[in-house]
Amino acid sequence: MNVQSPNMMTDRPVIRQLDEAAANRIAAGEVVERPASAVKELVENALDAGAARVDVTYAEGGKTLIRVVDDGCGMTAEDLPLALSRHATSKIDGTDLLNIRSFGFRGEALPSLGAVGRLSITSRAMGHEGVQIVVSGGQMAPVRPAALNRGTVVELRDLFFATPARLKFLRSDRAEAQAIGDVVRRLAMASPYAAFTLTDASGGTRREVFRADAEQGDLFDALAGRLSGVLGRDFTANALPIDATCDGLHLSGYAALPTYSRGAAVEQFLFVNGRPVRDKMLIGALRAAYMDFLSRDRHPAAVLFLRCDPQLVDVNVHPAKAEVRFRDPALARGLIVGALRHALAGAGHRASSTVGAATLGAMRPEPAATPSRLYQMERPSGAALRMSYAIQAPADVPGFAEAGLAQAGLELRPGVRAADPLPEAVAHPLGAARAQVHENYIISQTETGIVIVDQHAAHERLVYERLKRQMAEHGIAAQALLIPDIVDLGAAGAARLLELAGDLAALGLVIEPFGGGAVAVRETPAILGPVDSAALLRDMLDELEDVEDSQRLRARIDAILSRMACHGSIRSGRQMRVEEMNALLREMEATPHSGQCNHGRPTYVELKLSDIERLFGRT
Repeated sequence: MNVQSPNMMTDRPVIRQLDEAAANRIAAGEVVERPASAVKELVENALDAGAARVDVTYAEGGKTLIRVVDDGCGMTAEDLPLALSRHATSKIDGTDLLNIRSFGFRGEALPSLGAVGRLSITSRAMGHEGVQIVVSGGQMAPVRPAALNRGTVVELRDLFFATPARLKFLRSDRAEAQAIGDVVRRLAMASPYAAFTLTDASGGTRREVFRADAEQGDLFDALAGRLSGVLGRDFTANALPIDATCDGLHLSGYAALPTYSRGAAVEQFLFVNGRPVRDKMLIGALRAAYMDFLSRDRHPAAVLFLRCDPQLVDVNVHPAKAEVRFRDPALARGLIVGALRHALAGAGHRASSTVGAATLGAMRPEPAATPSRLYQMERPSGAALRMSYAIQAPADVPGFAEAGLAQAGLELRPGVRAADPLPEAVAHPLGAARAQVHENYIISQTETGIVIVDQHAAHERLVYERLKRQMAEHGIAAQALLIPDIVDLGAAGAARLLELAGDLAALGLVIEPFGGGAVAVRETPAILGPVDSAALLRDMLDELEDVEDSQRLRARIDAILSRMACHGSIRSGRQMRVEEMNALLREMEATPHSGQCNHGRPTYVELKLSDIERLFGRT
C-alpha cells in the first residue's frame, strides 16, 4: 500500500510575510520558555540600567504575576514605545556584535513578553516626568503620565494568556517558583554590590522568599558576604579563594574543598563576564580539576567568574544566552584546571569543617536530669573541696594507667606517658598522637581539641601523592606492542584523536594513522598492563564529544596508582607505635590534598574542645 508522505503537497506553497504579532509570539517561544526566563530578562535589564536595588514579586509561580522594581536610570515617554519594538536596544549600536558589555543586547525580551502576556511598564528618568505604557497580547496602548519617584516598574500578568498551549507545558507552581528563585540567586551572586529581594504574593499574602542586602568592601569580601547569604556560611567557610590570570583571561571566585562535595551538581555556578552560563566545556574543566580527589558519584561545589575582553568570547550563540563560545577554549579550560588544582594543593591537609560538625551531630548524649534546687548549706567550702580532691586522687600504683587505658579500649605505648604530650608536638596543626583505637584510628591532641585520623585512608593518600610525584619526575613508561592494535574509528573519530597524538604519547599511548578511519596503537602505558585499545579509544572519543577534552587515559593511570597506593599503605588492624603515628601526622601536614583520601572521603576529623565540652554539658 502506497502512503503519501504528510510533508508532500500537491499545490505549490505560498510564501507569506508574518505580521508583527506572530513574529513576536515566535520570538517569545525562544526567549521566554517559562516564568523564570521572563524574570531573568527583566532583572538583567534592571542591572544594565545601573540599578542598586532590585525587588522581584511573583504569584502562582509567576504564571499570574511577575513584577520587577528597580532604581535604575529609567526611561522617558519617547523611550517606552521604542523599547517595545523588536530589535530595539540601548546596549549595542549594531556595528560590532562581539563587543558586548551588558546582559541584554538582542532587543527581543520586552516585545516578546508583551506578545504573550499583559505587560505594563512604568518608568521615570532623571529630569523627566513619570510615564506608563501598557501592551496586551501584542496590542500597544498610548503612553500616559504616571506617578513614580525614580527607576522602572515592569509588571507582567497572565503570562502566555495569548498562547494558551504554552501554559499546558508549564510545571507546577512550586517548581516554577523554585526556578525563579534559582535565577534571582544566580544574578545576585553576579552583582554583590546590588540589593535583591524576592517575594511570593500567591494567594493574596506576601512572603519574602529571599533577601540579599548590598555588600561592601573589595570584590572578594563582597563576594564572600553574598555567597554566605545565598549558599550558606558552610560554603564560604570551606571554600578556597581563586584568583588567576592567563593571556587576557582572569578567573576569580571560590572553590570548595573536596570533602565539601555534593551528591549532584547543585552548587556549581559559572559566570562569564558576569553572565550566568551553563557551558559544557566549563563544567568539564571544573570536573577535571577535581578528578583526582572525588569519586564519580560526588560533585564539587564552586562559584567561578571568568572575565575577558568581549572580543575573546561569543555570547550570541543561543537566544537565552546561556551558552558561550571562546575563541581559544583550551586556554579557558587550562586556566580553570590549573588555578583550581593550585588552590587545592595550597590547602595542604585541610579538610572541611562540616566533617567535624557531622561527627558532633552523630554524638547524642543522654538527656540530663533536671537538677534539684541546691541550698547554700549544701555548698562545700573551698577547703573541703581541696580535701575531697586529694582523697579522690588515685595513688601512684604501678600499672594503674595501663589498666585504666586497657579498660577503655586504648593502649599505652612503651616509653610514652599518655597524659603528657610534648608541648611542641601539640602545637602542630594535627597535634600529638595520644593513642590508637581499634587498630585503625589515631587519637591526637591539639591545642584546641582533638583529631581523629583514619590511618589507612591517610597513608593511602600519602603514598598516592608520592607515586604521582615519581611519575611526574620520571615520566610514564610505555610498552611496545608486538603486533599493533588496529582500531577503526571512522574518518572523523580518527582525525579527532590523531590531533591529540602528541599529548597521548606523553601519557604512554602512541597512535599512528593507518589509512581511512583506522588508527594503529603502537604503544600503551606499561602501568595499565593488558589494554583493550578499542574500548579505551572509543571511551576517549565519547568524552571528547561530551566535554571537548578527554581525561580518560589520565584517569585510568591515576586509578592504577590509587590502587597501588591502597595496597601499599598501612592496613587497618595494624598496631602502630607513637613514633609512627606522629610521623604520619607530620607527613600529612606537609602533603597537599592529605585531608581527603583518593575517593574524596575525609582522612581526619577535628573536634574543638568547646564542642566536646558542650556535649557533656560543661558550658
